[in-house]
Amino acid sequence: MNVCVIGLGLLGGSFSLALKKGRENVHVKGVDISEANGKKAIELGIADETVTFEEGVSTCELIVLATPVNVMVKQIIPILDLMSPEAILTDLGSTKEALCNLADTHPKRSRYVAAHPIAGTENSGPEAAFASLMHHKMMIICEREKSDKEAVEYVEELFKSFDMKITHMSSRDHDRHIAFVSHLSHITSFVLGATVLDKEKDERSIFAMAGSGFSSTVRLAKSSPDMWAPIFSQNKKNVLAALDAYINKLKHFKEIIDNDDEQGSYDLMLHANEIRRVLHGISKDETE
Repeated sequence: MNVCVIGLGLLGGSFSLALKKGRENVHVKGVDISEANGKKAIELGIADETVTFEEGVSTCELIVLATPVNVMVKQIIPILDLMSPEAILTDLGSTKEALCNLADTHPKRSRYVAAHPIAGTENSGPEAAFASLMHHKMMIICEREKSDKEAVEYVEELFKSFDMKITHMSSRDHDRHIAFVSHLSHITSFVLGATVLDKEKDERSIFAMAGSGFSSTVRLAKSSPDMWAPIFSQNKKNVLAALDAYINKLKHFKEIIDNDDEQGSYDLMLHANEIRRVLHGISKDETE
């Protein structure tokens, strides 16, 4: 099977490594704007060869789009134009509505399966890729009713072979939900990192006092701006709604502290503790 992976960084590289693990009949043609990334991908076994965009798309049965989302929106129509009518296109992008809306205008729309793996690290590039990145993670498939049943089943079985869990939703709902549970957490980390860096100019010892709590909270601030700036722009409406809600909650917390309202602080934090139960999938009934 010939597979074209466009974008040989963390997600594209990890997908390729997972796909090739235990499969001898997979030949990956890698496409990347960076020649250095292409060479490193071959060295690491991510790609068997690097080819041009046109060659990769037109000669493969499966095309996987793993570029930044602002690049994806420029590539999806050319890919659908070039690919075989029997080929399948999927993507690994963090925003879905803009991409799906573009695909809707193309006669080969049914060969596109919109996907988003809830997986990643703060690292980037081919060196950051590893085969188990997506294992036991969630894969969101969007607008499955617009894709051929056979194409959806193929993509879902492929991701299930990575031990992923599959769920479905509309692209609009995806972008709204992901703004709160992913995009907002990255913004929080970036802004915290920038705030402390600005403060560090005056207080050189501040990082010496930073413990594991700071490190875990600011970890996402090491993520690639090349990837995340386009995500925030493309999901602007939902990101702004999430930020408004977050800023209002911060203002409320500030008022509590300003008013020496220790009980109010306690109650807010106790309410926030509920996130532990939600993340572990425990119902309220089970805790009572």
